[in-house]
Amino acid sequence: MRIISGKYGRRRFYVPTNITARPTTDMARENIFNVLGNLIDLEGLTALDLFAGTGAISFEFLSRECAAVTSVEKASTQFNFIKKVSSQLGCDNHTIIKGDVFRFIGSCQQKFDVIFADPPYDLPQLPDLPRMILESKMLKPGTLIIVEHSKANDFSALPHFVQHRNYGKVNFTLFQIPEEDA
Repeated sequence: MRIISGKYGRRRFYVPTNITARPTTDMARENIFNVLGNLIDLEGLTALDLFAGTGAISFEFLSRECAAVTSVEKASTQFNFIKKVSSQLGCDNHTIIKGDVFRFIGSCQQKFDVIFADPPYDLPQLPDLPRMILESKMLKPGTLIIVEHSKANDFSALPHFVQHRNYGKVNFTLFQIPEEDA
C-alpha cells in the first residue's frame, strides 16, 4: 500500500496476504483525492472512513492534515493492519474502531466533515448505504460524502447528489449537505 500525497506521501507499507479487502486502486485514489481537493480543503477537517479495509483512505486523509480521522473496520486482520500502520506513522489523531459499519452508522452521534464509504461491491446492503448515511446523525452543514461502488449502482436520484466519477471499474458518487440543511 502506498500513500499518494501529503506529509506521509510516497510511504509504502506491506499489506499482509491474508487481507480480504479490495483496496481502492492507487489511480482511483489519486483521482478522487484530486476531486476532493478541488471541492474542499481537508486540512483541519474531521473524516470518517467506513469499511476501512487496509486504511489507505484513512491514511490519505491523515497525510493531508485532517484534524481527526476515524476508521471503522470489522475484519480483525484489516483492523490490526490499520492499527500497526497508524502506530508506525505516530498518528495520535486517528481513532480505529473494530465493529460493524451499519451499527456504527445507526449509533454514532459524532458529526464529520467528510465521510468516505468503500463497502464490498457484493454487499447486499450496498444499495441502501448512501441513504443510511444521509439519514444518520453524523452529518453537519457542508458534510461531503463519497461512496465507492461498482457500475451496477446509480445513486444520482438521492438527495444531495453532487456528482459521479468513474475510474475504470471504480465508481464514486459524491453527495454534499447544503450549509443550511444538516
